[in-house]
This record gives sequence, C-alpha cells and structure tokens, in this order.
Amino acid sequence: QVQLVESGGGLVQAGGSLRLSCAASGRTFSGYAMGWFRRAPGKERDFVAAITVNGDTTYYTDSVRGRFTISRDKVENTLYLQMNSLTPEDTAVYYCAASAASAAMNIYFVGVHDYDYWGQGTQVTVSS
Repeated sequence: QVQLVESGGGLVQAGGSLRLSCAASGRTFSGYAMGWFRRAPGKERDFVAAITVNGDTTYYTDSVRGRFTISRDKVENTLYLQMNSLTPEDTAVYYCAASAASAAMNIYFVGVHDYDYWGQGTQVTVSS
C-alpha cells in the first residue's frame, strides 16, 4: 500500500504558475508508474500527465503539453506537476495516482482504471 497526499494548489491569476506536490508514504513509490489527473466542475476525472517508473518518459494530454511538466524525486518520494501559463480552463481538483499495473520501468498509463492508489486531491482555481 502507498498513501498519497497532494499539496500546492490554490488561487492564481491567468498566466500564472503553480507547482503541485504529491508526497508518498507507506511503501516507496519508486516501483510505481505515476500520473496526475484532474476533475473540473461537472466533469469526469481526466488524465493530465504520466511518468514511467524510471522517470525517463513522460506523456501529457494535448491541452497541457508545453505548459505542464511532470517529474518525480525518488529520494524525496515525491511526484511534482509544474504548471505554467495557467488558464481558467485549468481550474479543477488535481489528483495524483500510482499504478501497480506493471513492473516495467518504461511504461506509463493514461487511464483512470490503470491506477491503484489515489490522493485526496488539491484544488486549483485560475481566475481570468
């Protein structure tokens, strides 16, 4: 079991930046592929970004590619999401997730059902 706790959300003006953190406890998350998802008001939980176990490969949904950066620190047992050039459309609750679906070092996952552990979420609000 791994426990995930997100932080770093808040209110920011359009064009601003935020850095989300996801601290893992329990079992080390170094063996898990990781991802970020978000749920906007009235919508389903959507994929945002993913990173492989070894951290060598990342993948982003089209709407955030070039603006968001996912990274992981195995020493700190923490996952990050750097978000730049934020727009009101980025307003959502952001969740980090860990996948135990594969022990392969170079696989990432984009589906909600590919992930086994979830944090409680952190609110990001972007004002226009």
